Amino acid sequence: MLLAIPAMIENILQVFIGVVDTYFVGKLGTEAIAGVGITNLTMNVNIAFFLALGIGTTAVVSRYTGAEENDKADHAVKQSVIMALLIGLIFGSINLIFSRRILQLLGAEDGVIEYALPYFLSVAVPSVFLCVNMVLSSALRGAGDTKTPMKVAIISNFINAILNYILIFGVFSFSGLGILGAGLATTISRIISVILLVRKINSEEIKMNISIFEEWKIDFKMLSSITKISIPAALERLIMRSGQLIYGGMIIKIGTEAYAAHNIAGTIETFSYLPGMGFGVAAATLVGQNLGKKKEDEAQRFGLMSYLLSTGFMVIVGVVFYIFAPFLASLFTKDENVSNQVVQVLRIIAWFQPFLCITLVITSALQGAGDTKFPMYSSLIGIWGTRVLGVYILCIRLGFGLVGVWIAYAIDITVRGAILMIRYLRGKWKNVNIS
Repeated sequence: MLLAIPAMIENILQVFIGVVDTYFVGKLGTEAIAGVGITNLTMNVNIAFFLALGIGTTAVVSRYTGAEENDKADHAVKQSVIMALLIGLIFGSINLIFSRRILQLLGAEDGVIEYALPYFLSVAVPSVFLCVNMVLSSALRGAGDTKTPMKVAIISNFINAILNYILIFGVFSFSGLGILGAGLATTISRIISVILLVRKINSEEIKMNISIFEEWKIDFKMLSSITKISIPAALERLIMRSGQLIYGGMIIKIGTEAYAAHNIAGTIETFSYLPGMGFGVAAATLVGQNLGKKKEDEAQRFGLMSYLLSTGFMVIVGVVFYIFAPFLASLFTKDENVSNQVVQVLRIIAWFQPFLCITLVITSALQGAGDTKFPMYSSLIGIWGTRVLGVYILCIRLGFGLVGVWIAYAIDITVRGAILMIRYLRGKWKNVNIS
């Protein structure tokens, strides 16, 4: 609970940053909102790789922390930062060189591109700061500290909100920069987050050797260990994103109302993810640390307890979804047909919270052990073999509409959840070698 609750709050705050940005940019007009939205589509691809590197960092740092090999944990953090700088600069360079082409490829019209470019260049190009931010936060979580990333997220939110107002609209004699100001506010808040995280990691409480004043050397063995864990995690994210893109296109074919209802239901559903993501962080940390201590059975118990606690939270969310589905739908739309479809979907979602919890918490537990290949394979089977195929059969061929889409989703979650739980209970992940 001490690990999970700060992680849950941090996830809420990360969502809130997007809400604040959309609120302020919304004052500039619909093209500005579209510009931010289309930039975020690109950033989602970048973030998939940044998250994967964070997973590898957590797995390695938690294992060495549990084994009380602090020098190796410190060394792993430094190598992860080197990799974060490299990956962040590569993605930033690609975003800089191909900025207009990327926006055109995503289908942005000329008017939207003119709005999107300043925001895209000020957010996507310096994405190295986001990558380093995520890696440092992952390192702290691996060491058992989830409170610091939460506190930094609170400060980042506060700074982002203030800078959004000042830089977009201006104060006193400063006239404001419009949508460019929104992008600069986001990047400045990320730079400050990195500074705060570096200070914490180099404090007496958590002494990790990543000082910029000391000699930096690339350790290819350690980089290989982190990469071995990170690459399958990155592929898993890409499998999920590509699958979502494909079946999202199928939903568009049903009609505008169905697509609107799908997005509304998906937005509401994200709130049920927060407990699973928070307890997933706890599971990854505790599983990794106990494996480092050579306490394999304790590691398994911590993972299962994280799952059971998270399920309790998510079942409550599911009950709320089922009972208050009409009210929740009414918050987003007044169209009766759209609202009815949202209600149907939310009540399907409500029944499958325990299985959804498995895909979040048990996946994180396996990744914390360094077993990232199996979740990747399960996502490939679940997303492409069950969900995409299921959406095509139920939605397109049999004409079940949006209900068919979410039935396919439920089948995917159930099958994938069962596969992951069987893997976890069998315990093969206990023998994964991270070095």
